[in-house]
Amino acid sequence: MGSNWRWRRWLLVLCTIIVSGGASKPEEPLVTRIAFGSCANQSAPQPIWNAIIDFDPQLFIWLGDNIYGDVRRPFKLFGKERTIGPWKNVPRFVPSSQQEMESRYHKAKTIPGYSRLPQTAKVIGTWDDHDYGLNDAGKEFSRKVNNQRLLLNFLDEPQDSPRRKQEGVYASYIFGPTNRQIKVILLDTRYHRDPLRSDGSVLGSSQWAWLEKELNGPKTTITIIGSSVQVISNLSATTGPLFYLESWGRFPKERNRLFKLILDSKREGIFFISGDVHFGEIYRYDCATGYPLYDVTSSGLSQAVEKAVPGSLSLIVRFVAWLTPTTMRVMNQNCRFRSCTYGQPNFRAIEIDWSTTPVTLKLEVRDVNGYPVTGVKFPLLELQSLSMNSVPSIKLGTHRRHCTLEVNLPWIVRYRLAILFYFSVTGTSYIPLLNY
Repeated sequence: MGSNWRWRRWLLVLCTIIVSGGASKPEEPLVTRIAFGSCANQSAPQPIWNAIIDFDPQLFIWLGDNIYGDVRRPFKLFGKERTIGPWKNVPRFVPSSQQEMESRYHKAKTIPGYSRLPQTAKVIGTWDDHDYGLNDAGKEFSRKVNNQRLLLNFLDEPQDSPRRKQEGVYASYIFGPTNRQIKVILLDTRYHRDPLRSDGSVLGSSQWAWLEKELNGPKTTITIIGSSVQVISNLSATTGPLFYLESWGRFPKERNRLFKLILDSKREGIFFISGDVHFGEIYRYDCATGYPLYDVTSSGLSQAVEKAVPGSLSLIVRFVAWLTPTTMRVMNQNCRFRSCTYGQPNFRAIEIDWSTTPVTLKLEVRDVNGYPVTGVKFPLLELQSLSMNSVPSIKLGTHRRHCTLEVNLPWIVRYRLAILFYFSVTGTSYIPLLNY
């Protein structure tokens, strides 16, 4: 009896080996550290790679402007090539040639710090406007097909990859062992995007159908959605008409569609990562789905707002960041600056502690030396909902924490930057606005 049992057991093992091709599939390694960033000018110093490598991520995610492939003309008010003012006669940004794009990608890939990263970390990514080929460009850009190939070459995408056959560079990945998996969904916010101020489409019909399928696919413990532009924030609603930033908030119908898609999918553990704006911060929206949605912005690896101005004006930049009305930015005592916005070169560090009960997430913006400048830490349970079928109601005029969109602020608050600028120019002050 015992020998027959042992014989049957070994026969079962043999059959299993034959069916599996002679070896069992190794379990995927656990992912505990992820880094991401954006806005890396290949012609600028990039010492930040040392801090990223010291963080020792298993995964690094590019979120766009991986190179600056277009040509920026200087500001000119007069002459035959005026680039600013209502009378400008030439565009400020123009595309560079294919040869120049290839040269810039080669230069970026061989930067000493970055060239070491793929030896220890998996590198994936999407693009934004400057590596797409033209500042603020969307679906109308004529060189997007060729530039898609150049980006995928930079990312070492396999030649048989579906990304090389589709229109757009969107993609998804799953990392980690069963029951501790992380799904990364990378969006393409350029290839199909309608013009700014159109409130048209951001993703296009084919990418929307793909995203719906991805969100309704097999569940994972964590889902990271990467967008080259900010999803939660709509600072343009409060910085205009002085200046405007690209974001999903400038396409409100599309952003609402995105939130509803997440809600309907009943998928939990989702948060966003983004870039583009040349500063780092964390945003949160509590009234889109049955749990808080975080948007963690890291920008840029070399390009940053405080580097674009003389050092003596850095305090003014920080003051404006603090003064800008925002209802979604996460504010806490651990921020290096009172605004909880960081305008120097930065990258994002994501740490997942799977050993704790419950599992905890730490999301940090780190500086060029690897030190945290702002961040949040919370249990993964916070990104779960007891009822994904109901969304907290938002009453008009009611100010709830991380629920009132910037566009719904009272006009005197929304436009206080413009009002302050006007009174500063005219030599008048209007201090009460600062007390909101």
